[in-house]
Amino acid sequence: MFNPKFNITQKLLTNIKQIAVLVSELNNKSFPKTILLELEKTAREVSSHSSTSIEGNPLSLTVVKKILKTKPENIRDTEQEVLNYNLALEKLNKLIQFKEKYLDLNLILEIQRIVTYKLLNKVHCGKIRKEPVFVNNPREGKTVYWPPDHQDVEQLLDELIKYISKNECKIDPLILAGIFHKQFVIIHPFIDGNGRTVRLITKLILVNMGLNTFNLFSFENYYNQNITKYFQKVGALGNYYDIKDKLDFTEWLEYFMDGISDELLRVGTELKTVSITPDTMLEKYHKKLLEYIKKHGYINDKLYVTLTDRAKATRSLDFQKLITIGLIERFGKGKATYYKLKQ
Repeated sequence: MFNPKFNITQKLLTNIKQIAVLVSELNNKSFPKTILLELEKTAREVSSHSSTSIEGNPLSLTVVKKILKTKPENIRDTEQEVLNYNLALEKLNKLIQFKEKYLDLNLILEIQRIVTYKLLNKVHCGKIRKEPVFVNNPREGKTVYWPPDHQDVEQLLDELIKYISKNECKIDPLILAGIFHKQFVIIHPFIDGNGRTVRLITKLILVNMGLNTFNLFSFENYYNQNITKYFQKVGALGNYYDIKDKLDFTEWLEYFMDGISDELLRVGTELKTVSITPDTMLEKYHKKLLEYIKKHGYINDKLYVTLTDRAKATRSLDFQKLITIGLIERFGKGKATYYKLKQ
């Protein structure tokens, strides 16, 4: 059975604590729905660009944004690769939204099928490889890693999935996600699409770290900033059967969590920047109104009067502003109207 070796170093503990603080800070803030939707779109663009760029796709972020917006009919492989990745991201976001995030072999095969659509022969799309593969160093022009034989791949994947499932409540999700990521790369279960598939499935496992605004998150961006370092950390050298019992995941996990922390800081900074506009700026009376709802579950105009000396017309504008920017919802009609936080 799969039993990865790793040490809980001081750096790992520090990263886990920092990430927990960043997640808590983001979860305790409310942001207008319009802003969140725009940032979600941006995150998909950045992820689609970064993850395909890691695999050698030459398209710039500007071009990727244009492709995802226009979705041209006659496209090259580089453009198809970007469209495929974005489609897989949309699928995962829906699974996460409706809490249908079950990690199994079928999901892994489906994601690989999506990212390789029209790029591979159909016999290799959504199918575990039936032949040997090799990992080459493009600069040196020689093979540096020999993955496991194809006859062993399905069993190795099964052991990995069972390890993640068995330890969901025992091991921090950040560590589990990192272990899955590296071991998947080591198994190398497909002819092509291994990197894109594992980065997508890793996102699914990371959902368990409890970030409410997870769809704004693009950890692929961190790895794309230094692709050589990413490959050095996530990969392996030699023959799988010679090194499998010697592998240590510690150094990779430290690097992996550096990426998560870096991305959370980026998202937090971006949310602060975009949420401070004339339309979304909250005054003291807005904040009082929201705090009352958080404490009591709802508010109406009669209750709002006790919190502010604003006239009836301006109180109505206050409610409407918070509805417009996606922070509250209106229920009931006439005198029975009341407001609750937007779910």
